[in-house]
Amino acid sequence: MAREEGVVNFDEVSFEYNHNKPILDEVSFVLRRGMKMAVMGQNGAGKTTLFSLMTGTREPTSGEIHRSHGMKVAIASQVIPREKMGLTVREFFQSYFDTKVYDIDPRIDKVLEVVNLQHHEKLHDRMVKSFSGGQQARLLLASALIQDPDLLLLDEPTNNLDAAGIEHLTKFLVDYDKTVVVISHDADFLNAFTTGVLYLDVFTRKIEQYSGNYRDVQRDILIRIEKENRKNAQLAKKIQENKDKANFFAQKGGKMRLVAKKMRTEIEEMEEEKVDVRKEDKTIRPFVIPAQDDLSGVVFALTAYTTLSPNGKVVTKKANVSLRKNNHLLLKGPNGIGKSTLLEAIANGTAAGAAITEGVKVGYYRQDFSTLDFNQSVFDALTQVMGQPDEKRLRSVAASFLITGDVIHTKIGSLSEGQKGLVAFASLVLEKPGLLILDEPTNHINFRHLPIIAKALDQYEGAMVLVSHVPDFVEKIRIDDVLDLEK
Repeated sequence: MAREEGVVNFDEVSFEYNHNKPILDEVSFVLRRGMKMAVMGQNGAGKTTLFSLMTGTREPTSGEIHRSHGMKVAIASQVIPREKMGLTVREFFQSYFDTKVYDIDPRIDKVLEVVNLQHHEKLHDRMVKSFSGGQQARLLLASALIQDPDLLLLDEPTNNLDAAGIEHLTKFLVDYDKTVVVISHDADFLNAFTTGVLYLDVFTRKIEQYSGNYRDVQRDILIRIEKENRKNAQLAKKIQENKDKANFFAQKGGKMRLVAKKMRTEIEEMEEEKVDVRKEDKTIRPFVIPAQDDLSGVVFALTAYTTLSPNGKVVTKKANVSLRKNNHLLLKGPNGIGKSTLLEAIANGTAAGAAITEGVKVGYYRQDFSTLDFNQSVFDALTQVMGQPDEKRLRSVAASFLITGDVIHTKIGSLSEGQKGLVAFASLVLEKPGLLILDEPTNHINFRHLPIIAKALDQYEGAMVLVSHVPDFVEKIRIDDVLDLEK
């Protein structure tokens, strides 16, 4: 293809991890200055791999990637790397530069202002791990912006962000005058600022480039799928009719056999005309999280809790929460107020003012998946949570969460963030908790799975405490009580 001017130009690029795992096949597209592109594609299509090719951390197996001279690329990944969690804010931002930056503090202040993260003099020396999930999401975005990139890559940037955070990020991207490429499952967010879509097809391993906002492209793809399905249905009907006629003529003998032979040639041509219809993601199977047997009386009570004010001051507040079997509580509040800290303290039994009835088993879904041992295989982790080992049931539950084949013997740390989330849900199914604590369970999860997960939580018969910033998800779950930490 003729090389066009652009920030990044993929010219017949192929990529494979090994000969058994091809990801891209002779892909060509151009990103021009000022474009704001969404990346669509099924799980495993190679969205994150595409980003690593754009940044140059991976090289194509064949083909060429042309970048404009002197171009800077920065990526805000899904999660802060574990090795950076123990850094101070100053050390964290400095780690994104090859040489020491002597004016790093004013630069930090500037980008923290952009991402609407409250800051004060002591923040630069604060440890990254002390921030909430939503605040860490803002730090990730700021870490990319501080590099002043020509191409900004955002991988699931709305994970952990509250409504105010998403609104602020959306406005920033609408006003941003450089090139942006975003991976996200949040349709409303993408539709607010995108001008085009890169669609990765996991089956053909091609990338199709579309113009228009996210919803326009979604509609165009659905229309195309419907047309392809109709054409294939018509061809299938005609092929079957011709096969029946060819078989009939072949049995007649003589000249009829020549007619039958000609018809079979026509049938082969029609078979070739069939279109490879775009296939959608597999979704997880409907599931039930069984509640612990013999739950009775109050399962969990909360009489007081602490929150953080915007200036970092700890505030103690009274509460009157009492959860019994089949009671669901929604915990609300903006990023940084202390929701995750409170959930962790409740799960660990260290929260002042919180009491879990003795003998109640706690199932805890953390947004960073740190309840999982990243060095364990999936099989070993799931075996560990079962009261009585039962390999047949383990494999059946794992398969319902698309954990099959080699994946079940893979180390958890090697899985994608979405797969870790599915392992965490499989663990809860096998664990049979009496108190279910869920911290942002939609993060990293494919949007096709979310209605199924919501239904399982809605039907959960134990006591449940839920934190989620996704209104559409929460609306599908029965909530009996709400505790707003901000009030």
